[in-house]
Amino acid sequence: MSEKKMMLGNEAIARGAYEAGVKVSAAYPGTPSTEISENLVKYPEIYCEWSPNEKVAMEVAIGASISGVRAMASMKHVGFNVAADPMYTAAYIGANGGLVAVVADDPGMYSSQNEQDTRQICRAAQVPVLEPSDSQEAKDYMKLAFILSEKYDTPIVLRTTTRLAHSQGMVVLEDRTVPMDKPYERNIAKNVMMPAMAIKRHIFVEQRLKDMAKDACTMTVANEGFAKDTPLNRVEMNDTTIGFITSGIPYTYVKEACPDASVLKLGMVHPLPVELIKDFASKVDTLYIFEELEPVIEEQVRAMGIDCIGKEAFTLQGEYSANMIRRVILKQDLKLKEPAKVAGRPPLLCPGCPHRSVYSVLKKLKIHAAGDIGCYTLGAVAPLSVVDTTVCMGSSISSLHGMEMAKGKEYIKNWVAVIGDSTFMHTGINSLMNMVYNQGTGTVIILDNSTTGMTGHQDHAATGKTLMGQTVPAINIYHLCKALGIEHVTEIDAFDTEGLENLIKEEVARDAVSVIITKAPCVLLKEVQFPNVCRPLPEKCKKCGKCLQPGCPALTKNEDGTITIDQTMCNGCGLCKQWCPFDAIEEIVR
Repeated sequence: MSEKKMMLGNEAIARGAYEAGVKVSAAYPGTPSTEISENLVKYPEIYCEWSPNEKVAMEVAIGASISGVRAMASMKHVGFNVAADPMYTAAYIGANGGLVAVVADDPGMYSSQNEQDTRQICRAAQVPVLEPSDSQEAKDYMKLAFILSEKYDTPIVLRTTTRLAHSQGMVVLEDRTVPMDKPYERNIAKNVMMPAMAIKRHIFVEQRLKDMAKDACTMTVANEGFAKDTPLNRVEMNDTTIGFITSGIPYTYVKEACPDASVLKLGMVHPLPVELIKDFASKVDTLYIFEELEPVIEEQVRAMGIDCIGKEAFTLQGEYSANMIRRVILKQDLKLKEPAKVAGRPPLLCPGCPHRSVYSVLKKLKIHAAGDIGCYTLGAVAPLSVVDTTVCMGSSISSLHGMEMAKGKEYIKNWVAVIGDSTFMHTGINSLMNMVYNQGTGTVIILDNSTTGMTGHQDHAATGKTLMGQTVPAINIYHLCKALGIEHVTEIDAFDTEGLENLIKEEVARDAVSVIITKAPCVLLKEVQFPNVCRPLPEKCKKCGKCLQPGCPALTKNEDGTITIDQTMCNGCGLCKQWCPFDAIEEIVR
């Protein structure tokens, strides 16, 4: 009997890749997809890497596929934008060894700057999409994706969401099966996408999607959790008063709220099985399309001339739930218990975070920051409130340059761009190169905390370690900036507030590009520990509140105006001591 194990959706996806015989995996960390690679690297048979960005990760996987092995790339939905360039063309080239991109959408924007729907990109790119609804299917669909990729000569996208990625379910484990490597055959017409070749391949792509749509009803996945050879798209015919067309996690909500309803569960959400949909719709009185985010299925169903209810009843925004069905369709008056009232807690940088030190200096100098993607984006909220913009990875430097080109050099004398070390390696380098090439004069602060902090401390090209634990030469950010021809590049301790204040004043006044690299490791890294902790001296306190200005959550103000420092939270960075003008805070040995 096969072993069973409780698994997160991301863990199950990794297991599916392992069982499918994947040999190469590339990714850039991004919630909710990060744990896929962190689980994959536990299987020594698979080469795993953190790539500098999702475009590179996709290209690594494409190259491995062309060489004849099964390969994959993993990313979150906004990362798929970065990978879109190679993916659109990979759709024309197809796959030699199976090629799968796992893309994690984030309904509800728990850790993202938008709620885009990956299915829309895949429709435009003409790439098929599979969407599992639980951990077992996540593993099984991953294996099927590689089979379909090789059968139909196409990259496949496995779409997941935050709820699936981070929820657990029972999974049946099976042995790893590694197919023989596909022989590489030189094929210029297939693999070199010059216009003359691409025109012919486009015809192939159009026919491929028609074939897959036609065959979708006969595609099956071996699924111990349900039944052997379960149809990828399956009809569950019950009470025909209400029918649902759904997929992914929303399917589980339908089954919870309306267990007796008829359901067409789509495992392949692009291309859609037209005849199956028409047949199902003809057998139910009222048809609901229950899908999170955009009306991707709904619009196509309506285009088939089928009457249905979709987004006019359900929201375009956020996550769905079983209760949504109960309220909207079953008209149940849900009298839920009042949740316990908890004091509001805004998101904050951690005690001892080096970004807080940098931002406190910027705030003192009344300097605006063009921000980027990372935990340092929290510099936008009170009490620091210095980050004015955040668009996407690497955008801070380009945004600052755009401001200068629009308004002139004097306009940005009270602006800087801030970007983390991992984000700088991701796409910040290109933006800095552009600033140099096009004769900008902005000041860029690279917040080097020696890790990819926001997604859980993954390594990158400048840390000196790979995903597989190898120690390698670290890219030197200082020398990289100098190699771009930037004369004014300075490294400084992030907690040297006096030195940093003087340096920022000097650099923003320049009529040239300048880079400040603030160096201090993330306080949550295992090897990082300050030797001391801070303690207030109430007898010296003048109740000025300056120590509270950086917004460290370890500090609280007492009723009499003095402060308390929570010793369980204090990481001993000493920032509050630096800000106190009356020596009313001391450092003591931990």
